[in-house]
Amino acid sequence: MTKGPVADILALVRRFATLRYMPILSIAFMAIFAFSGTSEAPVPAPTIEIAEQAVDNTTLALKTSAAVTRPKADDAEPLSVLLTSYNAVPEQTDGNPSVTASGARSNPEVIAARSVDLAGTLPFGTVVTIERAGKDTERCHFNAVSPQIGYRVIADSMHSRKREQVDVLLNPENTVLVHGKETNPSVALGMCSDVTVRVVGRIKVSDIPETQEELRKMIEGDSIAFNK
Repeated sequence: MTKGPVADILALVRRFATLRYMPILSIAFMAIFAFSGTSEAPVPAPTIEIAEQAVDNTTLALKTSAAVTRPKADDAEPLSVLLTSYNAVPEQTDGNPSVTASGARSNPEVIAARSVDLAGTLPFGTVVTIERAGKDTERCHFNAVSPQIGYRVIADSMHSRKREQVDVLLNPENTVLVHGKETNPSVALGMCSDVTVRVVGRIKVSDIPETQEELRKMIEGDSIAFNK
């Protein structure tokens, strides 16, 4: 049964339902529609637009929370350095060879050190590639050792007397063949000049991965956030 203002107006219409009172009827019908409109539920909120915005915000959050960031253009200039290598042993480091100067673990898969004069250009957490053109020499067997280098994270520091030098941490057990003899890769590498170091990203020291494969995926995959 109809109740409320609408019922009252319908009763008024029946009472004055003659041609003489058509203007009143018109007003009554307009009132019916007006009151009927006020009784409808509110128009639902545009949930599709809100959902799309939520997706956009989520995507943005994922992009900005990436572990690795690309270097800015002015930080990407290649460096020419002297390349050497070391092992995580007291004779070549300090009293605690298992921890680097940055606090990261001495992981021969991904860690490298740099001389203190390069601290501004290669701060801890800088991800680099290391390249060298030319053939190996008696002093430098870069090509023999390069498969063990890959991407490197700068997380250690060298002696203060060193200049324009990068020192790659390698595992002495991963020997390479030099002149038919299995050799510690750090010994095999020797001292390589004309080596180019390129900055390819930055990473928090706490986020340094355990393996070369993980680091490669972070650099070459979709987890990179570009600096503006």
